[in-house]
Amino acid sequence: MRRGALILCLIAALQVPALQAQTLPDTQAQAEARLSMLLLRAFDQPEDVLKTLHAEAPGGAAEVSQLHAQAIVLTEAGRLESALALASKLDGLPEGRPRAAVVRAVVADRRGNFAQAVESAKQAWSLVASRCEQPTASQLAGQPGRLIGCDVAAAWSALRLLQRERESAGALAEAARLAQQGFNLASSVQDVARAVISAGALAVLNQQLDQAGQARRWLTEGRALAEGEPLLLSRMLVFEAGVANVRGDSVTQRRGLEDALQLAQSAGAKRVAAQVQTNLTDLHMHAGRASEALAMARLALPVVLEFKDLRLERTLRHNTAVALIMLGQLEAARRELARSQALGETQQEPARRAAELREVGEAWAAAGQPREAIAIFHQERALTAKTHALNRDAQLQALRIKFDSEREQRNLDLLTRETHLKDQQLLNHDLARKAGLALGLLLLLSVVLVGVMLKRVRAANRQLKANQRLLRAQSERDPLTDLANRRHFQAVMAEQAPERLDGALMMIDIDHFKHVNDRYGHGAGDAVICEVGRRVKHAVRAEDLVVRWGGEEFLVFAPHVSSEQLQLLAERVLNSVGGSAVRTESGELRVTVSIGFAGFPLPANRLPLHWEQAVECADMALYIAKSQGRNRAVGIEAVEAPDPQALKAIQGDLESACSKGQVRLKHINGPT
Repeated sequence: MRRGALILCLIAALQVPALQAQTLPDTQAQAEARLSMLLLRAFDQPEDVLKTLHAEAPGGAAEVSQLHAQAIVLTEAGRLESALALASKLDGLPEGRPRAAVVRAVVADRRGNFAQAVESAKQAWSLVASRCEQPTASQLAGQPGRLIGCDVAAAWSALRLLQRERESAGALAEAARLAQQGFNLASSVQDVARAVISAGALAVLNQQLDQAGQARRWLTEGRALAEGEPLLLSRMLVFEAGVANVRGDSVTQRRGLEDALQLAQSAGAKRVAAQVQTNLTDLHMHAGRASEALAMARLALPVVLEFKDLRLERTLRHNTAVALIMLGQLEAARRELARSQALGETQQEPARRAAELREVGEAWAAAGQPREAIAIFHQERALTAKTHALNRDAQLQALRIKFDSEREQRNLDLLTRETHLKDQQLLNHDLARKAGLALGLLLLLSVVLVGVMLKRVRAANRQLKANQRLLRAQSERDPLTDLANRRHFQAVMAEQAPERLDGALMMIDIDHFKHVNDRYGHGAGDAVICEVGRRVKHAVRAEDLVVRWGGEEFLVFAPHVSSEQLQLLAERVLNSVGGSAVRTESGELRVTVSIGFAGFPLPANRLPLHWEQAVECADMALYIAKSQGRNRAVGIEAVEAPDPQALKAIQGDLESACSKGQVRLKHINGPT
């Protein structure tokens, strides 16, 4: 939950208002600025601010801003139904629909329904996008009121949620573009609070994109804007901690969070302090300081419950459960996990939920609870596969759009040439009436031109078919390692008899890969994945298919291989990967792998298995290899299952079947 917990603090300022970007009289501009300051206080004092707003009864254009402000404060106070009632009222006012959509998005996000929040944000953006183009240089120079008709408050809030959605989907460049657009809008109306939040988000995103110089520039920009405002400085320190987290600098990350906590506490902002404490809980948990994480979570939870912040409560209960597992308090951990699940975890961003499942699964495995670890492991695998599929489909769609555009351009060029040819033929016909000789020459020219055009058309068609083949090939290759991907493996399986896999599978997982990313950075992690993929490919036979299965996992399909050959292949892979260090920009790293393997149909009864069931068998063998210390291979030599039902029961609890003698395993140790 390291990345997800940091986001929670960044979202807190989502409800801070901005001056509406219209040409406003000074009194109205001052009223909008006053609303901004009131809503900044509302995050920690919603009831006091609500009383102040109710004492005022503006009309006309100011009524939209007033109702929107009341709805946001009601959301902060946890009175979500009342906020939605005001959204319905906004729908009936001129220029009120974008603000109503924003209120619904904020309420859905507060409830933990991120998908619904994104849909409402898209609706809000569609209502304001045509009038909220990118600000010009004069607007960024501090001349508010230039974006005539643009509701910056609605536009910024919608862009912020859409940015989070793109970030969750792994589209970091697109997320940075949306954050930049939000910063420009906020700057154009001198909305300091929103500009600080956008600058902080841009710092974290640029660090994730390995643009450290840009990240430092945005941190400096945000610090300068937040100067003199303790709450904004506190949030800026949280963003600085986020940048340090991406760099793997836990010392700077902790110092930044502790400074942010001190600022929030000195300002009397107990809810902001609770959010920073949640980040510290996450930091302690990942550093193995379970007791400190648990103590910090218990300090923050009463404040979170007081403000009915379901999203933050879910994060705290998750971190508490992981800390309790690490401390061996398993029953208490189960109770906390149940409370977290009751808060609607299935509506979270997929990437964040997958990270939570991974943390819980690793904690259960470390605590010696294999049954629960396996169950969580399969949930996380399914969710990760779904997320990868969505990201892959989006990338494929972008490629299709690109090639379709190129094809349309070629068709347009061809149509232009054909039109030109017809014009030339008409000219030839006119000249034919004047001179027979000229007619013959022009007809010959036309024939030559037609031949050239036909030749070019054929060449264009050949190029189009080549591009289509290239698109197909690219969709079945992993862009990082250039190995086959899961889509290609599925295509290979579809060409065979899918209900009866004939061959062997090896599921390979890089040991402690998360530590490589955390300590040396994602660049070193990518280098390790590429080198391991290369060594695996060289260790197996030429006819074997090596697949990057996802993340740090690889799958090898070896057709027509005996049991002895399969064991030899597994041993070669172990030695090839772990026998020598991997060179990275951070230095040489010792890398080992764990392997689960099996030949199919499974001896001794040789029951037919669908390829997906075969992958699960190899996966379970991999889990046993990891649970027994890693740097080893575990293979299924034989299974005593007279019928498919018995085999299914064995797959449901492999460890129990092994202890009963129903499954015989082969253990191969890796290099020391």
